[in-house]
Amino acid sequence: MRDLISREYWRELFKQPAVRWNFIYILILTILSLALGFYINWLLGIAILVVALFGSQFSISRLRTIVVDAHEYLADLTYRVEQGQQEALLEMPLGMILMNKLGEIQWINPYMAKYFDLKIVVGKKLKEVDNELAKLENEHRNDKRPTIVTWQDRQFEFLVQKDNHVIYMMDVTSYEEINKRYKQQQIFLGNIYLDNYIELTQGMSDSDVSNLHNYVTSEISKWAAENHLLMKVIDDDNYLIIGHQVSLNRLEEKKFKILDIIRENTSKQNSPVTLSVGIAYGENDLVKLADTAQNNLDLALGRGGDQVVVRAQDSEARFYGGKTNPMEKRTRVRARMISQALQELMAQADQLFVMGHKNPDMDSLGACLGIRRIAAMNNRECWIVIDNEQAHSDVQRLLKQMDNFQEIKEHIITPEEALEKATPNSLLVMVDHAKKGITIASELYERLQNRLVIIDHHRRGEEFPENPLLVYIEPYASSTCELITEMFEYQPREGKGLNKLEATAMLTGIQIDTKSFTKSAGTRTFDAASYLRSAGADGMMIQMFMKENADSFMKRNHLISLAELNDSIAICAGEEEQVYDPVTAAQAADMLLQVNGIEASFVITKRADGMVCISARSMGDVNVQLIMEKMGGGGHLANAATQIKGKTIAEVKQTLIDQLAKTEDDGNKESTEE
Repeated sequence: MRDLISREYWRELFKQPAVRWNFIYILILTILSLALGFYINWLLGIAILVVALFGSQFSISRLRTIVVDAHEYLADLTYRVEQGQQEALLEMPLGMILMNKLGEIQWINPYMAKYFDLKIVVGKKLKEVDNELAKLENEHRNDKRPTIVTWQDRQFEFLVQKDNHVIYMMDVTSYEEINKRYKQQQIFLGNIYLDNYIELTQGMSDSDVSNLHNYVTSEISKWAAENHLLMKVIDDDNYLIIGHQVSLNRLEEKKFKILDIIRENTSKQNSPVTLSVGIAYGENDLVKLADTAQNNLDLALGRGGDQVVVRAQDSEARFYGGKTNPMEKRTRVRARMISQALQELMAQADQLFVMGHKNPDMDSLGACLGIRRIAAMNNRECWIVIDNEQAHSDVQRLLKQMDNFQEIKEHIITPEEALEKATPNSLLVMVDHAKKGITIASELYERLQNRLVIIDHHRRGEEFPENPLLVYIEPYASSTCELITEMFEYQPREGKGLNKLEATAMLTGIQIDTKSFTKSAGTRTFDAASYLRSAGADGMMIQMFMKENADSFMKRNHLISLAELNDSIAICAGEEEQVYDPVTAAQAADMLLQVNGIEASFVITKRADGMVCISARSMGDVNVQLIMEKMGGGGHLANAATQIKGKTIAEVKQTLIDQLAKTEDDGNKESTEE
């Protein structure tokens, strides 16, 4: 009873809001009950009062008990939590290093102490205790999530709380080893194709064919066994290989030496065989893995063969080999099939649009004229999409000559006009390129990308349209004009053939791309040139097209004067403030190859749009395509280029020098391994 009149009792009781409001509710209910009882009958009121007094005392006592029990529970829980935290800090398998703002260690838990061999580290700076750990802390202090790092030959999940100056480290070496084994045991699948086997064996005797096939199969089998691969012969010129990721890693380290072994040994027998290999990995679905491997093989073949393409689905490809110029192996049968397929697509379309690449050259525009004439021979209207502002002087002269050929001039339109004319049933033909990034009308491409035909002589790259209706890519051809010229033999005879301007433009394109028939010119090239001459190509007009204006001539010679010769490499960098035409830069690169002892040339200039360009040329021993691809470009083994945005000429030059040094180091490493 003494507790009931104690002020401390009531203060302690009413600390809890829930208790306080429950008491008020009971009190109000009791008062109302008493008032109602006395109103009805004074005896009933007294009875209710007695009951209320005893009931209130009991309720208050129970509430007090509940509050006390709750306090005791919370106090016990708080003690246990604090004890658990202390034990966790001391016993949990997670390393903790607590530092102050000066980087001095204030405390480490016992788990972390064992990595310091129980040395006294408190009060010392982290850098003094362990310089490697201090570097890791500095590198990862801004990371939002834990990072796997290597320290003391073990792997740790590493996290820095920069604001609290705390480092957390968990040893995950065993888990990383399991993960590493899992990745190493993943399956990869590869397709091996003998590029020119059919062409080589056509004139051989049965015994020679058998000997060649047995040698190649034996060499591939031995290579597969050495690298723990399963190899199966699919056809005379096709093999399947299956292996684990760890084997693929070793093959990539060795740069797929099997390519060089087969090529060099068969060349000694006057039957040079080259391999193209497409390898896919990183996929559990074997069907998808097989599809990706086939796509990679197609990419290797499209780039000219004699190389390996390694790529997982939706990732960047890695290229190996590609050291030789592609051997001509296309046949007139393929040209006829492509020509007939193009006719069928034209028949299904209401109109055609044909376009080349940005900064069009004579091969690009000549190919456009050839496709327009083929469309006319098939009674289809064809529009040539071109941007006059990006045209070089030779293309400008050709466009001016079109004033005398009204039929052609009426069918030359801008990208904006093409967008207005395009319909869902139109057909788009991309010539002399196969990349969206360098096409003249990217918006037109987006609209008609499902109605697309590609005709090109450059090696196929990664940035390739997904679903073209027809693809005719022949890296063995000298030019796109050569490929299109061969199609005229299979077009309707009743249609009007090439006129003088079209034939001259196409022959000019061939002559420029072959450096006047001195590079990449095969027997088919001369056949195409002969056909164009018979169609009326004018040699004097070709000379007129190829003339330079005085400004370009002076700029090119000035550019060449800036060249730096380093052993067999020539690097020429233009001035930062000077703008050069891409054709001028390309001509400078070609002329530098005429210097005795120069095997490759690189000309770096700034374009009118502010991008820095590199024109790369080679005599064949240096694969400039691979170098330019690593810098975001592409091309051929001996003729490649790239465009770089947001960098100065000096920065691009240094990047090129670093890339050349890396390529040379890789070459030296391969020689050492051999």
